[in-house]
Amino acid sequence: ISGKITEVKVRDIRFPTSLEHHGSDAMHGEVDYSAAYVTVETDSNDDIIGCGITFSLGRGNDILVKAIEAIQGLVIGRELSNIYSNFGKFWREITQEGQLRWLGPEKGVVHMAAAGMFNALWDLWGKKAGKPLWKLLADMSPLEVVNLVDFSYITDAITKQEAMDILTRNKTSQKEREDQLLKRGFPAYTTSTAWLGYSDETLVKKCQEALAQGWTKFKMKVGSDIDDDVRRANIIRDQIGYDRDLMMDANQKWDVNEAIEWMKPLVKFRPLWIEEPTSPDDVIGHATIAKALKEHKVGVATGEQCQNRVIFKQLMQTNAVSFVQIDSCRVGSINENIAILLMAAKFNLPVCPHAGGVGLCELVQHIIMFDYLCVSATTDGRVCEYVDHLHEHFVEPVRIKDASYMSPQKPGYSSEMKAESLDNYEFPNGTIWSNLIKEGKFKM
Repeated sequence: ISGKITEVKVRDIRFPTSLEHHGSDAMHGEVDYSAAYVTVETDSNDDIIGCGITFSLGRGNDILVKAIEAIQGLVIGRELSNIYSNFGKFWREITQEGQLRWLGPEKGVVHMAAAGMFNALWDLWGKKAGKPLWKLLADMSPLEVVNLVDFSYITDAITKQEAMDILTRNKTSQKEREDQLLKRGFPAYTTSTAWLGYSDETLVKKCQEALAQGWTKFKMKVGSDIDDDVRRANIIRDQIGYDRDLMMDANQKWDVNEAIEWMKPLVKFRPLWIEEPTSPDDVIGHATIAKALKEHKVGVATGEQCQNRVIFKQLMQTNAVSFVQIDSCRVGSINENIAILLMAAKFNLPVCPHAGGVGLCELVQHIIMFDYLCVSATTDGRVCEYVDHLHEHFVEPVRIKDASYMSPQKPGYSSEMKAESLDNYEFPNGTIWSNLIKEGKFKM
């Protein structure tokens, strides 16, 4: 791939989802789904632009923009051939830059900013190669995949050779799985039916609509009021029955012992998992909760705010997690997510990605499809989250058929947003925001 990076631009894009209570949960209240939107331009003559995002809930999105701007000087002027010929080394160079690293290291705003930058670089690579990202990754050799990964701090859990062995053993049967993927897609579950701020009437309506669309796996938010959680779980089970899966998500609301006690009246609803029951950094706490809930056959799921591969490693090593929930913007883009996929395969744990927000579904579908094709080689116990919000703003929105993600076909990472949407929803001067602020519905 020839050419040199000439310009990186970042825009603050926000959507007023709080007006209709979309995204509301026990910890985060009313949120406005937002994205720091990155574009990477080159001096090539093909007019291809890499587009990437990193996700936030509104306030603070401007901080992500500034963090990406702090990184862009490390990227502008670099030759694409040098970047992509040793992308793993380049990833480490950016995430381990001596001065910016101090702000993490490899966590928080600076790491999410790196994810946004690398998401754009991955989109650029896919477009240049003429392949959707899942296919670009699937067509790589095991060695090429391993070379994308920084194994620092995780060799006590998985070595390069073990990673090579996992990828190599799955290569011979990959074509058969790819045929199945193109035909059937990858299984999904819906979170759109049961946000915490929804009324009972909306809850029933959303469940009925989802059932009519063929959904068989549902997730509800819990954690603000136990009596309300029991009541809402009754409503949902009355609608979907007990032959369909129900998951619960506390969004980090509880202390460890509180989580165990809170779940006692909820286990009768047979949740497949309780998601983020406590602080995402509390590995031992998750292990304690997992041990207590094992007798009730309720798993623990976490990962959407897990800050890097090191925390994921510890969650797996301590039996603290039953379902690994990667996110496309929280850790350092695809490079670090591949490390997590490989560790999950080593520990025989199903990966069930977090999605939703702005573009998270569009992005993470590529990663889980690569996992199915090359790493886990199965969909058993695996399902990818789906939230029915904001897809209309993307050039290639996700396609759901029979409650499954259908594989993207356009080159790139499915992360490019429509120009009109960017202009309308740029904060604070885009058309939509200007009007909302004038009407007094939002304050600066």
